[in-house]
Amino acid sequence: MKFAHFTQTFPREGETAAQRFDLLWRELELCDETGFDYGFSSVHHFSRLRPSTTAFCAAAAARTSRLRLGTMGYAVPLYDPIRIVEEVAILDNITHGRLEVGLATGVTPEEFRVYGGDWENSHELATEAMFLLRKAFTSSKPFDFQGPFHQYEQVPLSVDPLQQPHPPIWLLSLEPEQLKAASQEGAHTGYIFFRPRQDAATSIRDYLQMWKEHNHQYGPNVCYVAFVYVDETDEAAVANGAQPIIDSMMTIYGRALGLDPSPEREYHDMAPHSESESGQSRSFGHESIDNQKWLDFDYLHENGLVIVGSPETVARKLRSAAQEGLFNVFCGEFNVGSLTEDSLMRSIKLFGTEVIPALRDFDPVEDSLRHPTPQI
Repeated sequence: MKFAHFTQTFPREGETAAQRFDLLWRELELCDETGFDYGFSSVHHFSRLRPSTTAFCAAAAARTSRLRLGTMGYAVPLYDPIRIVEEVAILDNITHGRLEVGLATGVTPEEFRVYGGDWENSHELATEAMFLLRKAFTSSKPFDFQGPFHQYEQVPLSVDPLQQPHPPIWLLSLEPEQLKAASQEGAHTGYIFFRPRQDAATSIRDYLQMWKEHNHQYGPNVCYVAFVYVDETDEAAVANGAQPIIDSMMTIYGRALGLDPSPEREYHDMAPHSESESGQSRSFGHESIDNQKWLDFDYLHENGLVIVGSPETVARKLRSAAQEGLFNVFCGEFNVGSLTEDSLMRSIKLFGTEVIPALRDFDPVEDSLRHPTPQI
């Protein structure tokens, strides 16, 4: 398995933006030293301190030497995708070939309203961007592109990526058509903990079968995003991590879950069942769970929706979750709620030095490719 530090960069009470970013760089420096593979950031406009792709990757690259860096991911429908092509080429050089490119459909309706994004065709736009990136970096220059939404002629890119033909691409969706396109183009995929792992695994098995049929020369990565806290013992982990995790659940997802009574408008609306102002909705699964349970730590803990415990317990829980959900890249969100910096750094260090080595040689995705589940 591989492991990522994942951040949504929400500040603690009383922190300035500068202080929060300074702490983020210290987190990534420690991850770089302790065996993590990736540093990933979400990008959501008008939602606290989520940095732009360029700012995050450039600043993180200056402070790390090993971590592969990227966003999970670009909300493609908010941009002209040729801008993503140019940024990818530049950032791959800035990071010295450590860039990962995440493409996403976008989930926050307020971003679409302000940017004038196309909500109706968001999945198709993300898929188109994947094809555009591949065409741009595998064609002689200048290049042409004819897609269903964007057409370009004689595009004179002046910078090529350092990684050839291009950095790894992730198309972050479990929609059947997107998984089909991702498997065809050799793009990785992933999902968040709101998606039931058993349901996700069914989709991932189809994706892996299609990947195998295309005979790619490298294996697929499937990432899974969840809150994580590690401490010396299970008891200490629960005592120190429970309330900060629930604080983060409320801060990030509370309004979308209908659990945040504050009148302040919250732009980050990413939850099991998000509804836009026009009545459109985007489902993340787990619709059968009473929304109040998303703020019940015992429920989340017992059902493996958050990963909390000693290094041994966390390794065991992650192994079980990865087998159930068929993922081989764990994206842990470590900086949760009101967690102190000492506890945060202890959690990251214990994860890097004890959890990662225990799971490094475990890969349920590769196992599934070699021994696919028989079709009944």
